[in-house]
Amino acid sequence: AKFFFLGCYREGETDNINPLWKTLCNNDLVNARSTDVKLDCMDEETLTTMVSETLCLLPRLTRSLSSIIYHKTKGNPLFVSQLMISLSKDGLLRPSLSRGRWEWDKEKISCQKLPDDVAEFLTHSIGAQPEDVKLILCMLSCFGASVDNAIIKTLEKALDRNLVDSLDVAVSEGLLDKADDQYCFSHDRIQEAAYNMMNFLDRCDFHFKYGMALAPFTSGKEDGSILLTAVNQLNLAGPEAVQDKSQNVTVANLNLQAGKKAMEMSDFVLAYSYFDNGISFLRKKHWEEHYTLSLELFDLAAKCALTNGDIVSLKLLSEQVIAYVRSYEDKLNVLYLVTCALTFSSKLPESIEKGLDILANLGIDLRGCRSSMETCVQETKDLLCPYDA
Repeated sequence: AKFFFLGCYREGETDNINPLWKTLCNNDLVNARSTDVKLDCMDEETLTTMVSETLCLLPRLTRSLSSIIYHKTKGNPLFVSQLMISLSKDGLLRPSLSRGRWEWDKEKISCQKLPDDVAEFLTHSIGAQPEDVKLILCMLSCFGASVDNAIIKTLEKALDRNLVDSLDVAVSEGLLDKADDQYCFSHDRIQEAAYNMMNFLDRCDFHFKYGMALAPFTSGKEDGSILLTAVNQLNLAGPEAVQDKSQNVTVANLNLQAGKKAMEMSDFVLAYSYFDNGISFLRKKHWEEHYTLSLELFDLAAKCALTNGDIVSLKLLSEQVIAYVRSYEDKLNVLYLVTCALTFSSKLPESIEKGLDILANLGIDLRGCRSSMETCVQETKDLLCPYDA
């Protein structure tokens, strides 16, 4: 069987984590042939053809317009599309009923001042929208490139305001697309431009506001989508955005629930990030004031750290638990994980010694049986010997 994979990326925005880039860099190892096609900006002739086909006119008739557009956009496809929409909206590019074709005001288009940078232009386009549309675009940008319609409806209930009307205006302006029960930014740079319209502190406040607004609805969806969305917003805001002490415990609890949901999906890297964020929201003296919550967050974070092979984090977390728990029994989970880590690190003698110490503290002393234990270990090795590759 043969497979054909197609991927795209922007130059200067790749790193060793990007799966496509890793594959391209290691194609010799996977015995795959790859072709790198670089898509540059359009030249003036190509742009003339594009404008000609868009306006359904001969190239010789559109050349004067395409020449101005090329000069202003340098052939960037996204910029060309947005510029033509802007010209049509401003009445500089309009259909003529008497002539039965499109017409334009060449002098005014030439004199119109437009920024060179695409992101700047898109920010300018967003800034020209009504206030409610600008606000909805900024809100949507906090959730990333796309948002499910279910999240929008939940936010409408939580914030007690209509959002869909403003979203539909943004769709009609070409800033958003609506498909498959999702609102998506037409391009990631539009999302970046909307997001960058807010300063850092405002972003944190908005993330926290939207996360707390969604929090009461987190138990409604069985797949946990609203829970994870709410917690992601709260974590993007960070502990600094909390204004009320009680909210620290609320957010830590939500991260605990999100971490458990991620563990159910067997995503232990994501689960660890939720538990770690939950710990970061805990205030000083949390071991005294919220003991059960603290113990569960640390225990599960340690479990995920071991699963992910992060022995350093496991060590730090287990040290915290051992230092602050109220009974030896509450240490058992992390002690078990530390013992497992020693075994996985091929430190069997240290693992056995650790296990003997734990049992001794529980009143089970097996140190006098060391010789018989060594005999059992040797017998096990002998039994496994025929299967040794």
